[in-house]
Amino acid sequence: MPLSKLQFKPGINRENTNYAGEGGWFDGDKIRFRSGFPEKIGGWQNLAASVSGVYNTYKGVCRNLTNWITQNSSNLLALGTEQKLYVENGGAFYDITPVRPSVTINNNPFAITTGSKLVTVTDTAHLITVGTYVTFSGATGANFTVFNAEYEIIAVPTANTYQIILATAASATSSGGGASVAAVYQINAGNSVSVTGTGWGVGPWSRDGWSEEYSGAAAVTDTGKLRLWTIDSYGQDLVAAVREGAIYYWAADTTTAPPRAVTVESLATAAGYDGTFVPNQVYEISTSGVQRFTIALGSNPYDPLDAETDFDPMLVRWSDQENTYQWVPSATNQSGELRLSHGSQLVTGRHGRQEFVIWSDSAVYALQYLGPPYVWGANLLMDGVSIASPNSVAGASNIMFWMGIDKFYMYDGRVQTLPCTVRQFIFDDFNFDQRYQVVAGGNEQYSEVWWHYPSLGSTVNDRYVIYNYLENVWYYGALNRTAWLDSALRSNPMGAFSVKTSYLSAAVDATVTTLNLIDASTYPETGTVTIDSEQITYTSRTATSLSGCTRGVNSTTAASHVAYSTVAFLITNQIMFHEVGNDDNSTATLIPIEAYIDSSDFDIGDGNNFGFVWRIIPDLTFDGSTTAAPSFPAVTMVCKPKQFPGSAYGVPSSPAVTSAQNYNTERVYTVQQFTGQVYTRVRGRQMAFEIRSTGQGVAWQLGAPRIDARPDGRR
Repeated sequence: MPLSKLQFKPGINRENTNYAGEGGWFDGDKIRFRSGFPEKIGGWQNLAASVSGVYNTYKGVCRNLTNWITQNSSNLLALGTEQKLYVENGGAFYDITPVRPSVTINNNPFAITTGSKLVTVTDTAHLITVGTYVTFSGATGANFTVFNAEYEIIAVPTANTYQIILATAASATSSGGGASVAAVYQINAGNSVSVTGTGWGVGPWSRDGWSEEYSGAAAVTDTGKLRLWTIDSYGQDLVAAVREGAIYYWAADTTTAPPRAVTVESLATAAGYDGTFVPNQVYEISTSGVQRFTIALGSNPYDPLDAETDFDPMLVRWSDQENTYQWVPSATNQSGELRLSHGSQLVTGRHGRQEFVIWSDSAVYALQYLGPPYVWGANLLMDGVSIASPNSVAGASNIMFWMGIDKFYMYDGRVQTLPCTVRQFIFDDFNFDQRYQVVAGGNEQYSEVWWHYPSLGSTVNDRYVIYNYLENVWYYGALNRTAWLDSALRSNPMGAFSVKTSYLSAAVDATVTTLNLIDASTYPETGTVTIDSEQITYTSRTATSLSGCTRGVNSTTAASHVAYSTVAFLITNQIMFHEVGNDDNSTATLIPIEAYIDSSDFDIGDGNNFGFVWRIIPDLTFDGSTTAAPSFPAVTMVCKPKQFPGSAYGVPSSPAVTSAQNYNTERVYTVQQFTGQVYTRVRGRQMAFEIRSTGQGVAWQLGAPRIDARPDGRR
């Protein structure tokens, strides 16, 4: 038989069976398509380390990134977590989290116990949530001056007490601190994952009997909602809002303004406006770049007689033009509001070419500036559509792309379903309860839109799916990213890796293989953690434990650890530059990125007779590889023979040809930069083809390899 060229259609297709997809690709990870051919994606690098040489980090799970440049040319990046709000500049993260006014708490508020890191703090009617940070000052006494610092609140036993953790265990049992301990509380922390529940009022309408609690899958409750920020630049400054919280303002010129964000209400009042009418609760906040309005999605409506009106989840409200302090409508300004009708709540909004596009949970609207007296007008673009999360929208090439709850959509002047060759594969493995974690972003260099989402068995974003809008193809893989931004102001796309660091809930000795934590819900499903100086790998986790542990890895020593010791994930919370190099450079040690792609099954010859593949002529380029000499960049080429579509790879049919050599099994061959041809021994009616790389510094693109096969009987 003559040489047969292996040419596959670009993109991964999981909408058909493996055999029905003949001539295409069926599976892959860490790959993309460029000019129709698959190649390995680029690597990533810790942003802070690349800029400052220091592995700076932040606290909490980052869900939002916003990049802008100030008047003095500072290139700033704002990020919001469930615990804090930061501005990154020069690789350093500056804490600008809003705080409450300082208060003096109870006399001798700190209760310590010998040998324990846990401290109980008394503050009557504190109204604090778990995860909130507090800074103490004024503590006195030999064992208590250590409390004059910032601490995370890790438990709230009662309405009058909460608990924090010391760096080292206390050496005495006592209460103290004096009568002049002041506490500055940051705004209450939110949830790092959505917390689900069952019962009355939870779950879909009309399920189960009347007056009976919902017995189906759990649903997200009001108190269990994920903490999300919206952040937008306002000139050189910043406006931000916690979902279902207040609006905050941060001035970039901290020489004349507080270093932390403060409420717009307080700034408006100080500037002579009626700050009580600034929305006290919003879903999202945005600034209209050209018209310079501040727009609130979801808000309490304006009532001149009542500043504390009930929150309306379908209300759009905006400030006066060029004045984020003025929210009281009058004949001399353009502030106002507009209620949308389709849906039960507004989800998010994005700036388009000549409009502000708004998504409710069941419709899409276009908000357009009309000028006085109506100011803004809304047009319904489409009803009966869904959206997965506020962060599931990405704009690219003047088109809005977003992920729904069971399909993908696009808006290019009209709303339409986006055809997807991996739709069933993605949504059959999608954790619907954690859908608000979905984050979308672009990768303009490669004409891609990325969605990061939690798979069915995960409470964190552990998967991604990519749509290449230039080549109209889809591909996917596994990666943990909680936020994503491709900004023209930075050299590369940026992704956030985030874990909410937790603590041991009980002491452990040097032999246990399950670690019980206060909260393990944001840790990756597998990985490595550090407790004191010991590193520990684990293979599975629950919401409160890490199990399958191997102790004392990476040349560390297994040891005992007291309760409430910090359990830190080995990879620190960080923003990463993507498409940098070929490896994972999130730590000081380069880690190879494993990438592979599998073809669908294809017939060897006509598929009627068995074929014997005895030679493959590779067609690969390793351009861009940085493999260190004397090694050469290499991939493994795997040939997977099959007898029938329902057979397993490498399993011969019965009866089978017997030989001293088993030609029916999968065969793995190493292909290097200068490999001319590979002699093989593969026998089957059909075959799948895989390319995989595991080495450090390897970059590759596959072309059109050829196989040499001959007929080999019918059994």
